[in-house]
Amino acid sequence: MRALPQGERMEATSNTFSRTLLAVLAHLGLLAAWYAFVALGDVPKYVMPSPLATAKALFDANYNWWLNSGVTALEIFVGYFLALAVGVTLALLFTWSKALEAFFMPLLVSLNMIPKVALGPLIIVWFKYGIFPNSLMAFSIAVFPILLTTARGLRETEPELLDLVRALRGSRWQLFTKIQLPGALPYIFSGMKVGAILAVAGAIVGEFLSSDKGLGYLMLQVQVTLDTPAMFMAVILITLIGVALYGSVLLLERLLVPKDARIT
Repeated sequence: MRALPQGERMEATSNTFSRTLLAVLAHLGLLAAWYAFVALGDVPKYVMPSPLATAKALFDANYNWWLNSGVTALEIFVGYFLALAVGVTLALLFTWSKALEAFFMPLLVSLNMIPKVALGPLIIVWFKYGIFPNSLMAFSIAVFPILLTTARGLRETEPELLDLVRALRGSRWQLFTKIQLPGALPYIFSGMKVGAILAVAGAIVGEFLSSDKGLGYLMLQVQVTLDTPAMFMAVILITLIGVALYGSVLLLERLLVPKDARIT
């Protein structure tokens, strides 16, 4: 990889700083608008709490934030990485066998059309309560975009290059690791970014339907008493977990995929 000239490095650094500054200012602007809306509009606390009241809820030991946040994070990450492993594996198998793809892909499309909320009663019957069924919900929502984008990326490899490797008696595994995977990385990361967002939504839906721990479960509990500050804080923590996952994917993409090859 060639080193960038000093001018290009300075420009890239300046662009990164500008984008980061704008992102920070946007969040601070949202926080200020939130505070102004509550303070100037005289909004009741049970409708929308102030940022300060929301922050105070974080220090209430009754909510057990650490445990519930850890459970939700575990469900999201387990479901996400399971979706990544299954999605990439199925995409690879489909590129190896057109018959396998023709047989299973319509079935996967049909299964993906099932509203995940409708699976809630069945998940309770099959798996009871706990981390695994909620991780399974996150997996079921996140796996399909990863599968589709990975399969497309694997098909984008130049046929002449594949024929050359086959002529040199390269194995399918060598073909995948040396040729197909590096070329498909931009597509894989594109699906991973979409999957990261969906995995968060899937885990929370699972907690709403069948859970006894987690931030989604906590939101249902405090809703009964109209404890809106705790509900807002739960939403903020869920968002931070999702941002951490999405940011990790972006960082990994930056390390593995050249800038010009990234899909934006």
